[in-house]
Amino acid sequence: MADSAVTIERPDVQARLAGLSASIQALYEHAPFGTHTLAADGTYLQVNALQRAWLGLPPDALLGKKTPTDFLTPASLAKYQKHLSAYGSHGFADLELDILGQNGSTRPVSLTYSGNRDANGNHQTSRSVLFDLTAHNHRVEQQRVAALAFDSLAGMCVTDSLGHVLQVNRAFTTLTGYSAEEAQGQPMSMLSSGRHNQAFYSAMWASLQNHGSWQGEIFNRRKDGQVIAEWLSISAISNADGKVTNYTATFYDITANRAAQDQISQLAYFDPLTQLPNRRLLLDRLAQAAASTSRSGKGGAVLFIDLDNFKTVNDTLGHDEGDKLLLQAAKRIRSAVRETDTVARLGGDEFVVLLDGLAPPAADFIHQAEKVGHKVLKALALPYVLRNKDFLCAASMGVTILVDGTTLSALLQQADLAMYQAKKKGGNTLCFFDPAMQNSLAERVGLEQDLRRALGLQQFQLYFQPQFNRHDQIVGAEALLRWFPTGREPVPPAVFIPLAEESGLILPIGQWVLETACQQLKAWEAQPHTQALQLAINVCARQFAQPDFTDQVTRTIAQYAIDPTRLKLEITESMVLDVEDVVTKMNTLRAVGVRFSMDDFGTGYSSLSSLTKLPLGQLKIDQSFVHNMHAKPIDAVIVRTIIGMAQSLGLEVIAEGVETEDQRAFLIENGCLLLQGYLCGKPMTIHAFEALLTQHAIRPASAPAMD
Repeated sequence: MADSAVTIERPDVQARLAGLSASIQALYEHAPFGTHTLAADGTYLQVNALQRAWLGLPPDALLGKKTPTDFLTPASLAKYQKHLSAYGSHGFADLELDILGQNGSTRPVSLTYSGNRDANGNHQTSRSVLFDLTAHNHRVEQQRVAALAFDSLAGMCVTDSLGHVLQVNRAFTTLTGYSAEEAQGQPMSMLSSGRHNQAFYSAMWASLQNHGSWQGEIFNRRKDGQVIAEWLSISAISNADGKVTNYTATFYDITANRAAQDQISQLAYFDPLTQLPNRRLLLDRLAQAAASTSRSGKGGAVLFIDLDNFKTVNDTLGHDEGDKLLLQAAKRIRSAVRETDTVARLGGDEFVVLLDGLAPPAADFIHQAEKVGHKVLKALALPYVLRNKDFLCAASMGVTILVDGTTLSALLQQADLAMYQAKKKGGNTLCFFDPAMQNSLAERVGLEQDLRRALGLQQFQLYFQPQFNRHDQIVGAEALLRWFPTGREPVPPAVFIPLAEESGLILPIGQWVLETACQQLKAWEAQPHTQALQLAINVCARQFAQPDFTDQVTRTIAQYAIDPTRLKLEITESMVLDVEDVVTKMNTLRAVGVRFSMDDFGTGYSSLSSLTKLPLGQLKIDQSFVHNMHAKPIDAVIVRTIIGMAQSLGLEVIAEGVETEDQRAFLIENGCLLLQGYLCGKPMTIHAFEALLTQHAIRPASAPAMD
């Protein structure tokens, strides 16, 4: 009976064992962590579903084929092998590794290893359990970032619901001067600067209550009493019931930024050199003035000022001296008008005065503006001190009256046009706007556009005005630039030369004149009757002031292989402001044979002392003195003085503008042996000039130039 009972119970035990084994296998397979069993050779015997998912391979690709070392990053492999060698017989726990999936993804895990050995100590199977650390590491990183953020360069503070300090970071103590111990328990109002009224703080708390946050610019006071500008952000923290439990405040010191903004504002609205309002601020004030005059019935005027000789200062003395003159001019204009008037600098040597609140009636507006304008011009006409020398730089002024309906830009344009009209009258004067000036401006703009194309279209020509000696022999010529636009009348030099100088086009045009003159001298060298002729060309201050001017001249002379002694450069007295620079350049060119003539002598500001330093070869008496010699005795005296001075200095002297036999006789009688003017010949084409040569004997090359 007993044997029979045992036989009956055994199948139940086996079934229960099988079920238990299946349950254990199911738990192993579906465990919420990775686990595997390794054979003695290190290959997988078992790998549960979660770890297979991490690795991205099915069982048949793993079991008996792969080892854990096949799925470790290089750094983790070294760490795993080191621990296995040191602790494999006893096992180890919580080894952090990075495993690589089949798709290349990396997963951080914590591995616990236990090994089995037989009675002889030989390695049998081993089992490992792996926990995914991805979520854990993310939480740790969040905590680290939060800690770094709280200890950032921004001041941070946590308060209770009443605004008392609970915790601060290091930046808070640095920015406020209060230590953490001093700040804790204190109300945030301890930082109040006293600059904000109650309405400011009421609006702040209203925003916190209604929106849970507030941010803006605020002034707070440090422990040492210094007031600093801050950008402050406050956020409310509520519990699950929606009740505010804390406030967090973050702030930055923006004192330096605010100062920079003030500086940017200064640059945006004020001229950096003179500190006067610039165009942007002027337009703003002009708009206010226009609105004010419309309401009040009072008047206003715009005075547009341009210094007459400023470009000469820049070209000859340099921009540093030009800036000094501008500063003096700005100060003079400011002192000549009322405190309520606006004085602005538009750029360069252009200034604008806005007169506001002129007393009615309207008929008196012009008189009041004119009175102020003359006062300004009188102040600007006084000598300027540059390099310990007096320099005259008067101004031209255009005036327009504020009229309802006129746009701001139109007002400035009107005053600008009137200023150019004043310049045409010789400068140092003012003109009121005339609508006809608008047409003149349009013509000027079109003329400048045509001038820019003229060089490429080969519209320029050199005309030649003969220069004679007392024996009626042609000794040379002055090359004069002429412009013949296609399809229209020739443009007079008095019109396009100033335009070329203002626009900077005089530089390429001047180089063309130099090259064309050298080309002509080379052609004359081929003929015995012309090889002794000299050719003079005019050089303006802007050309001469170029740093490489001497190089340009010497390169051109070399390019055409001319005799440099036949080339004469005519300069004016107004160019001789920086004597040292002028002398250096002249000596450089004189050394290669180029000659110099002082053009329009007697009309500029050069002193005798500066004149004696210049390596000149010739003085040219200005035609204004020649023209009036018989009508104005003083001009005859000036001519005699110039001739006598030139002879004393060993210089040639030539008179321009000679038109009558009486003028010729007077000049020769007083020792001026070279003549130029309509009596001798008008400016003419090269063909007409060479035809004229056949009518006159040519001075021998070996003869003195003055004889």
